[in-house]
Amino acid sequence: MTQPRMGIRAIRLILLGMMIGFAAYWAGARWGAHQATKVEALPISAKGEGNGILTDEETINVRVYRAASPAVANIITRAVEYDFFMDAVPVEGAGSGFVIDPEGYVLTNFHVVQGAQSIDVTLGDRSRYPAKYIGADQRNDVALIKIDPKGRKLTALPLGDSSALQVGQHVLAIGNPFGFQSTLTTGVVSALGRTVQTSQTTFIDEAIQTDAAINRGNSGGPLINSRGEVIGINSAIYTPSGTTAGIGFAIPINTAKLIAHDLRTDGRVHQAVLGVESLPLAPGLAEALDLPVQEGLLIQRTARGGPADKAGLRGGDHPALLGMRRIFIGGDVIVAVDGQKTSSQLDLSLVLNHKRPGNTVAVTFYRGGRKMDVQVTLGERSE
Repeated sequence: MTQPRMGIRAIRLILLGMMIGFAAYWAGARWGAHQATKVEALPISAKGEGNGILTDEETINVRVYRAASPAVANIITRAVEYDFFMDAVPVEGAGSGFVIDPEGYVLTNFHVVQGAQSIDVTLGDRSRYPAKYIGADQRNDVALIKIDPKGRKLTALPLGDSSALQVGQHVLAIGNPFGFQSTLTTGVVSALGRTVQTSQTTFIDEAIQTDAAINRGNSGGPLINSRGEVIGINSAIYTPSGTTAGIGFAIPINTAKLIAHDLRTDGRVHQAVLGVESLPLAPGLAEALDLPVQEGLLIQRTARGGPADKAGLRGGDHPALLGMRRIFIGGDVIVAVDGQKTSSQLDLSLVLNHKRPGNTVAVTFYRGGRKMDVQVTLGERSE
């Protein structure tokens, strides 16, 4: 064999060896034994549930939702209205509520069941019941209805203490927005002690403001704290579009507890009344009537034999026209009740909302140019 051929063969052997070596190295790297690589594990909450990894806050959300959702009700109402041609038109409404005891009593908003001719309640386990209207406090927008559990043991939500709430506290809202049953939203208490007027005759006194998303279907549903206690009834949203904008309001549960107690015990709410029909002083009216004050409630009439009448307050005795409206002038002008400035019907309602029939209040008023005070024992609103 010549020397050139031997040189070529040697080069080929060297190249083949290198190829075999690289192949063995690659195979070992691919399928050979490895030393385990150390990976830092994510922190797992000691309270983690299921197979997922939950933070402490998520764990609270899951726990509260699982405990509360069986007691949250989807409320469907039906009524018949009449159009311009007096044809009957079926109308259906929807909202939320929650069971407050195993006997089947359910709290909700008055506006959810207002005018309903039939009420159906579907609980979190999809069981469905017809409901009976027990009664309501229209002024505070709270209603009580009842279902018959037919021997079933219902889950009831514990009621907390809304007076102990603090701004920044974690809260959860459960309801049925857009027809989706048992939907959870979370947030914090954004503010306390608000007065929110929801219509000409209704308001939320000492409202709980929250950034938990509240939509129309949440009305009547529970606002719950981290311990699973109901601390409010979701009632209103503040937004031009009708959907949540981060500002929602709830009725304090302490208010609702008093209303529910009255309705269950006596079938009606014991609301205190002063027994007057009054007119807020409008700009220019005080000057036109030569009154000594610019703000106050001009008494139109007092209920005969009512609290104000018995205390000596006087209504108007001279008819007059205010625009197209007939009013009475010459009556007393109430400026304060129990030391609280009273210049509107809302002001008076807010004072009376904290009173019970039989309580005595100090009424400050003007008769002509003379300022006077009188003690009035409040009466009770009749049905």
